[in-house]
Amino acid sequence: MNSFTDNFTINGITLTAQPICRQGEVLTPDALEFVGKLHRATAERRQELMQARHARRNQISSGHDPRFLPQTEAIRNDPSWRVAPPAPGLEDRRVEITGPVDKKMTINALNSGAKVWLADMEDSSTPTWRNVIQGQLNLTDALERRIDFTTPEGKEYKLKAAEDLPTIVVRPRGWHLPEKHMLIDGKPIAGGIVDFGLYFFHNARRLLAQGKGPYFYLPKIENHLEARLWNDIFILAQDLLGIPQGTIRATVLIETITAAFEMEEILYELRDHASGLNAGRWDYIFSLIKNFRTRGPRFVLPDRGQVTMTQPFMRAYTEQLVRACHRRGAMAIGGMAAAVPNRKDEAANTASFEKVRADKTREANDGFDGSWVAHPDLVPVCREVFDSVLGEAPNQLTKSREDVTPDDRALIDIASTQGTITEAGIRQNIEVGIRYIESWLRGNGAVAIHNLMEDAATAEISRSQLWQWIHSHAITEHGDIISREWVQDMLDEEFARLERFDGDRFADARSIFEEVTLTEEFPTFLTIPAYARYLTEAKEEATAEELVAA
Repeated sequence: MNSFTDNFTINGITLTAQPICRQGEVLTPDALEFVGKLHRATAERRQELMQARHARRNQISSGHDPRFLPQTEAIRNDPSWRVAPPAPGLEDRRVEITGPVDKKMTINALNSGAKVWLADMEDSSTPTWRNVIQGQLNLTDALERRIDFTTPEGKEYKLKAAEDLPTIVVRPRGWHLPEKHMLIDGKPIAGGIVDFGLYFFHNARRLLAQGKGPYFYLPKIENHLEARLWNDIFILAQDLLGIPQGTIRATVLIETITAAFEMEEILYELRDHASGLNAGRWDYIFSLIKNFRTRGPRFVLPDRGQVTMTQPFMRAYTEQLVRACHRRGAMAIGGMAAAVPNRKDEAANTASFEKVRADKTREANDGFDGSWVAHPDLVPVCREVFDSVLGEAPNQLTKSREDVTPDDRALIDIASTQGTITEAGIRQNIEVGIRYIESWLRGNGAVAIHNLMEDAATAEISRSQLWQWIHSHAITEHGDIISREWVQDMLDEEFARLERFDGDRFADARSIFEEVTLTEEFPTFLTIPAYARYLTEAKEEATAEELVAA
């Protein structure tokens, strides 16, 4: 742990973490000055927006269902406005691969044959100081083609020819996550500003020289005012570096239930910088549970595995997303295929591929312009499906989906969901939650469990379902009432089954899991207490305000 005297300040930013190799290439005085300007211009508004999130959640939990906003009706009804046309490298997005920005994943993703790589600094990346800085180095090294390396076993990783590489789209952290190793006036800078600012400062001109541009995925946005804040950051960033306005392009993940009621408004706020919307299905389910967790049986979902994209409320969400995007000239990008191929089990592999093919076929036929996969082996599967629908066209922007009628009631028609709660589903949530958090604490934010790629979003579903089932006294398919004591007993049993190893973090993971699942209060994100307690070198506790208001 650093003592206070170990901290040092550059251009008004105090760095508190133990420095890592090559850190000086990223944290240059000019880059830190740039990040500081972005922070100072927006910190107060960000805090106000976080407080507004808390207020809206309280409103929903007290019985107010979200609806389309009457105050923005004129924007929705105005047929004339459009977002900016597709930027270079973003005209064809039929296959996007996602993953963290460690060195091996960077090379594998860039060599995967996908059209886009979502370079993820958010849900599939643990925000250790080393990961934050090394991720920035890896991205710049990739753009400079100096990232090749050989493993101790002799396996070589080298980039393909530049013309065969996908377009990079960086996902910074969401507004709720601080970077507690970078302080201004004793307060942390938003993790999203750190991730965006450092990447943009070091690479915007480099990307333009290569014929593309600085492109971003914006996570966890809850309303159009949060999109407006990002847009203002883009304007300021481009001005500070003397880069033409509209150079930045952003795709917004519609992964919160409240954002689904403001899709066109979000595009409108970002319209000169907007590239599209993405159906972030797993966080979307988590957000719905989080917001409606105290609203009783009407909002209780079955086992996670039964909440498929064909359930009525999920169909409403994705079809309305495509309509909103194509009405405004924006790309609609489908959700993650979480299946991870198992090369040692041919039968499981075949079943996995067929599930992915069916999922992508539904999306392509619905009008999506592309979709996500988590593993290089799934790139050909997704590409084949979209090739068969798109043909020679780069996208489906001409497919307007005017047959879809915007329906705010359908977005929260949870009561029509088919399925049951099972003891196996409870146990799966426990196992996934603990195993994911354990991996996250060791610095790995994406982990394959039972042939599914789990990230923070799926772990959030696991623990929030358990919290909701306990507090609503939900009943399993066999008539058992789910109680805290029963879940605790199953947790003890599942924990005892875990295969331990030297250096594992299962004890810490269990502590976090119990805190975010079995307590009376509901921490809004499991990563907040986990980050404060285990990843911050200052080792401070997450405050009650942070746990609730994010």
